[in-house]
Amino acid sequence: MAIEVKQQQLDSVHLAIDGDITIYNVAELKQALSAYLDTVKEIQLDLAGVAEIDGAGVQLLMFLKQEAVAKEVEMSLARHSEAVVEVLELLNLSTHFGDPIVISADWKSL
Repeated sequence: MAIEVKQQQLDSVHLAIDGDITIYNVAELKQALSAYLDTVKEIQLDLAGVAEIDGAGVQLLMFLKQEAVAKEVEMSLARHSEAVVEVLELLNLSTHFGDPIVISADWKSL
């Protein structure tokens, strides 16, 4: 799992998560991503590189969204990977975050 800063300005940051968002690394991700919520007013998480996400990963995304709202930070999810979309659909959470989800023609199936 890696977090790459794609773009950073004074009060906004665009981060790309590459790898898994699972119970095995969610604590590390929470610490790293929560720090950004204290320093910016807008954060975008690019999820195109997420290969696997489990219940703990979904809980982390929900927690981050809740914290962002509480801190008046605009948080958005972008470029959802197939793995992310599958889990959000399975849990009926595809509209929970309020971000558009684009389905790629290259994906196997949903």
